[in-house]
Amino acid sequence: MERDAQDERVMAREELAIDPVDLARKLLGGVLESRTPEGIVRLRLAEVEAYRGLDDPASHCYRGRTPRNDVMWGPAGHLYVYFVYGMHFCANVVGLSDGQPGAVLLRAGEVVEGADLARKRRPTARGNGHVAKGPAVLTSVLGLDRAHNGIDLTDSSASVRLLAGESVADERIRSGPRVGVAAAIDIPWRFWIDGSPAVSTYRRGGRVRPRAER
Repeated sequence: MERDAQDERVMAREELAIDPVDLARKLLGGVLESRTPEGIVRLRLAEVEAYRGLDDPASHCYRGRTPRNDVMWGPAGHLYVYFVYGMHFCANVVGLSDGQPGAVLLRAGEVVEGADLARKRRPTARGNGHVAKGPAVLTSVLGLDRAHNGIDLTDSSASVRLLAGESVADERIRSGPRVGVAAAIDIPWRFWIDGSPAVSTYRRGGRVRPRAER
């Protein structure tokens, strides 16, 4: 398969050292590549969610620095992986400058390479667009776990890399409330590519919310 030049360009740290809300929009259309002994899987990011630090009650860093959230304090460009509900891993791209906490949760992506391996890891998915739908599923499809916490996504030799991918036009980007948080639930810092089959169905209080802010 012929690859686009942007799909091969590893993003630089200075591109990522920005406010998480701006970083979230920048990451849409980017490609996260994971190389394991089983093979390579690449996902084009279709849905992300921004979290700041000390001024964001929903952030892991809101109450200060801990061993768990240490990676989220920078430098930018590292992968912050955490364990949730005693069974799942979630992955984030760290933003801002060193010592300022902030990150973007990777919620969903479309498989652009390694479809067979992705389906092997997610055999119950209805189609390629649904294989990496949801943050815990995304990490599973990429083979990410706690061992990948802190990996430098800007290192061209790393087993997990963040590639520039194809930029998304502003008119295709939508935003709405974040999912699964107990605080600051109405802040519209979840961003997604309009029309992507990988995007989550937003639920609040057990009900589907058909409209979201832009």
